[in-house]
Amino acid sequence: MVLLIAEIGINHNGSVEIARKLIDVAVESGFDAVKFQKRDVETCYTEEFLTSPRESPWGNTQRNQKMGLEFTEDQYDELDFYCFEKNIPWFASAWDLKSQLFLHKYNLPYNKIASAMLTNEDLLRLVAKEGKYTFISTGMSTMEDIEKAVTIFQAENCPYELMHCVSVYNMPVEMANLNMIKTLRRKFGCNVGYSGHEQTIILACAAVAMGATSIEKHITLDHAMYGSDQSASLEPVGCKRMVEYIRAIEKSLGTGEKVVYDEEKVNARKLRYFEDLS
Repeated sequence: MVLLIAEIGINHNGSVEIARKLIDVAVESGFDAVKFQKRDVETCYTEEFLTSPRESPWGNTQRNQKMGLEFTEDQYDELDFYCFEKNIPWFASAWDLKSQLFLHKYNLPYNKIASAMLTNEDLLRLVAKEGKYTFISTGMSTMEDIEKAVTIFQAENCPYELMHCVSVYNMPVEMANLNMIKTLRRKFGCNVGYSGHEQTIILACAAVAMGATSIEKHITLDHAMYGSDQSASLEPVGCKRMVEYIRAIEKSLGTGEKVVYDEEKVNARKLRYFEDLS
């Protein structure tokens, strides 16, 4: 069964209330898990960048904006308990070593390497040493980059799943290159999922038909909300439709072995009147 991941990411805008509503959307739509992003702002960005101007609901510097999107430990505790109450697992992609160590506090089922972090070998080694099933997104990366990352996980005997990804928001369908799912599976002999950054649900459905073992999609309450990821996310109606369609596709794929169903035999007796079908 394809694992369906609702990527909340930073679409909560630093609000536990919004995060709860997004968790509710994921649960009501039938997703299997929700995912956040965790950053230690002072570690991830330079002082020059953080003091540079940026208008946001939290102030007029990059630091104000980045800090406004991060949850405190107490807030993560709240969300951890809320997910427990809603019976949906959560996990997060850490963007630095300190954030990955912070996540150790929680009994998370998976790790996630964001596309932006695929070349951060120190982070890869830290995650791989945990030995926890890890999703590795491959956006912005060459095959050589991917090979280096896979080598680190193989060296630690850490189970992993690659995720084909194109890091463009909103991504035009002609950039999807879904045949990379087959390429990655053939080259690395592992499960391969799809992490999409488009509003349409067609590509995720097509990915499942091509054998994707996981789907990660950003979700939002409303495309008009503040945030760089909102427009590349699915609203609640789209979430429900995507899950419904993917589950139907899974049922439709079958075994690949030719079967003549009893219902077909009945019709054959009616339509193949020239044959003896007794």
